[in-house]
Amino acid sequence: MERTARVRLSSPVGRDPLEPKAGRDTVRRHNLSLVLRAVRDSGEITRAGVSARVGLTRAAISSLVEQLLESGFLSESGKTFSGQAGRPGTVLKVARTGVAGLGIEINVDYVSVCVVDLAGTDRVRLVEHLDNRGVPPGQVLRRAAQIAARALISAAEQELSPVGATLALPGLVSSGTVRQAPNLGWTRVLAEEPFAAALAALRPRLPVLPVRSENEANLAALAELWFGGLGTVRTFLYLSGEIGVGGALVLNGELLRGAHGFAGEIGHAVVVPDGAECRCGARGCLEQYAGQSAMLRATGIADTNGTAAVAELERRARAGDERALAALDRAGLMLGRVLSGAVNLFDPAAVVLGGIYRPLSPWLIPRASAELSARVVSGLWPRAGTRLRPSSPAADAARGAASLVVLDVLTDPVSYGERAAAG
Repeated sequence: MERTARVRLSSPVGRDPLEPKAGRDTVRRHNLSLVLRAVRDSGEITRAGVSARVGLTRAAISSLVEQLLESGFLSESGKTFSGQAGRPGTVLKVARTGVAGLGIEINVDYVSVCVVDLAGTDRVRLVEHLDNRGVPPGQVLRRAAQIAARALISAAEQELSPVGATLALPGLVSSGTVRQAPNLGWTRVLAEEPFAAALAALRPRLPVLPVRSENEANLAALAELWFGGLGTVRTFLYLSGEIGVGGALVLNGELLRGAHGFAGEIGHAVVVPDGAECRCGARGCLEQYAGQSAMLRATGIADTNGTAAVAELERRARAGDERALAALDRAGLMLGRVLSGAVNLFDPAAVVLGGIYRPLSPWLIPRASAELSARVVSGLWPRAGTRLRPSSPAADAARGAASLVVLDVLTDPVSYGERAAAG
């Protein structure tokens, strides 16, 4: 007989409505999720190992595993010897084919598309460098849909079937709408529906993929949490350096979204009162001093091809070019000033520099660390420490976006098994 963890049925004050009683079907769906996540987190594991990990009987595990195998979520092969008495067990793994997630990052000067499997492995990756500034939003979304359609063809060749898509967008994102993305020039732009329609038009005989949207820095932070090198760190501040500067705060493994879902807009923290005018309409924002355009402008590099231009900035810094070093030193100074306030306010275990900050971190981190050491009131920010670190190359917004779809599958595999069967 299956069992599940005991849950509290009422609030401490007794005023919230009671949750519906968990029926047999609800318990089984929950337990299927437990088993699937246990296998995924372990990489490979026997049925006995799953039973020990989730606390269900071996008979219950056997029934749940058989359903997940039949639905294509798990694969089983080989024999493993535990060194103990009894027959060797077969090894369970999440399937490398079937259900997958699609992530699409639309940024100011590129579009990146990623397909991940149930294990979170990056299986398809397409990146196109496009200057999206001044381009009508509908056209940008259609371009992104074209790249996504090509990625889906590559996924199908690997027998992968994404069951949903997530858009990673720079700016304030809420309920499928980009409220404001100053560096794209977007204000109150519907994103999910036009993208879904454009993608469906390119795949007329295939099921329409459900699409959601999220801030790109939030998704990059989640990718860092899931795939980066943070170890046991579960509370950290993530900075996404591009033409703009985005931010996300993860507290105990959960995103801090704020009252309206817009927390993390650190690029618009003021570092120079009455300073340079920002695209958001304010003055002296961090991104006007530590964003991609600001650093390239200070170095005298044309901001036409973002990736090539940043690579040139890195090359000049390695060569000891004075203008490049001065630009990076000033950017590091401004980053340190803003970060010190955030660290004093939230006390994260780490600050992670992503996007273009990752390759430029050898020059940004020393100056920013000096500011943090001088301004963090706890005195727990040594200059030579590792609390300020570059992001992992394995984590970015597109992978985080695709993995958000996979997380939904892991949470309720039954509904996605039904959807895959219907498709």
